[in-house]
Amino acid sequence: MEKRERVILYSDLNNFFASVETVLNPELKGKPLIVCGDPKERRGVVFAKNEEAKKYGIKTAETVVSALKKCPHVLRVETHFHEYKKYSRKAREIYERFTDIVEECSIDECALDMTASVALFGSGEEIANKIRETVKKELGLTVSVGVSFNKVFAKIASDMKKPDAVTVISRENFEDKLYPLPVSDMLMVGKSTAEAFHKMGIFTIGDLAKADENLLIQKMGKRGRQVWIYARGEDTEPVKAKEELSDIKSIGNSTTLPYDIKNREEIKRWLFVLSESVSARLRDSKVGRASTVHIAVKNERLEEFSWQTKVRPTCLCSEIAKSAFELFCKQYPQGSPVHLLGVSVSGFDYNVSQISLADTLGDERVYQKKERVETAVDKIREKYGYAKLQRGILLQDEKVNGLDIRGKKHEIEPKK
Repeated sequence: MEKRERVILYSDLNNFFASVETVLNPELKGKPLIVCGDPKERRGVVFAKNEEAKKYGIKTAETVVSALKKCPHVLRVETHFHEYKKYSRKAREIYERFTDIVEECSIDECALDMTASVALFGSGEEIANKIRETVKKELGLTVSVGVSFNKVFAKIASDMKKPDAVTVISRENFEDKLYPLPVSDMLMVGKSTAEAFHKMGIFTIGDLAKADENLLIQKMGKRGRQVWIYARGEDTEPVKAKEELSDIKSIGNSTTLPYDIKNREEIKRWLFVLSESVSARLRDSKVGRASTVHIAVKNERLEEFSWQTKVRPTCLCSEIAKSAFELFCKQYPQGSPVHLLGVSVSGFDYNVSQISLADTLGDERVYQKKERVETAVDKIREKYGYAKLQRGILLQDEKVNGLDIRGKKHEIEPKK
């Protein structure tokens, strides 16, 4: 029997934070708007912007000061993460009317497997338009939806037309639509990776698809081969439903630094930012405490390194960050530039109430007190935004102060 072609949708709620703010306050509609930290402050970064702000060249993650220079009359609104989560959940409930295979990729993006749904609701494009219209009617938000035969191409398609659009990339047209695009449009290809490809004579996605596989492995390692597979349309990764994601093997977060960093104190602050994200997700996932901390480092030549260390079972940011920094200092040459940092944890202990022989009862009580504090901070940040409560170590560095990267490049790896 011939295997049925997969039908994968990728939904991306447009200008999500800013759009929710407009739904909550219709008077903001049609005016340039940014979502940032405290709107009375000029420090911090832009978390989101609407279409009107985009026209002035305002970009996500730039400083508020920079945004005000581009558009002095731009409206500033503080974050309301509890509202964003509510609208994200409502959008997923709409998706689940069409399929039970929904993978949340971030708060505003989901992958949907519609392979078994086309018999009930029509083609992938027809389903995408039904979703788009329903989200607009019921939530007052717009969504761009990509339709393709794999998850990577569906993601790229969702970015091709914005806002409020559906784009189809089929097996028949993907070379015509994608191969002329710059290689930087491919998933997993950032600025530095694109520059490395350019040095190899690879400028478009088509160039990448036609490149020599062995040369890519030699120059870029596994990452080079992976993006080569993506460019050729050979991605077979399944959309993971919620029940598949619940069996978690590891939780991690990584970020490309704003510039190559050599100073270890700056590295320490970034490790705390990443560890806060990891520890919050760890507590939220209800998988218990982690007994292994991993770090990933990429240098200025895009060479990747990773190390791990055993720790006492923990879900505390302070302990994860401390172990990550000690591991970094032990393994990474002092003075060498760092281009990317990642922190992850694994080895989960589901029996969190058990006290190990190495711990005294007093130690465990201190630990539980710290855990209650961090859990309380999670709840405050969820309701009022990350910038409302920050560690003192982060306030020492304007480049990380106010930056909420909890959803950036976050990975939850399910067990095999």
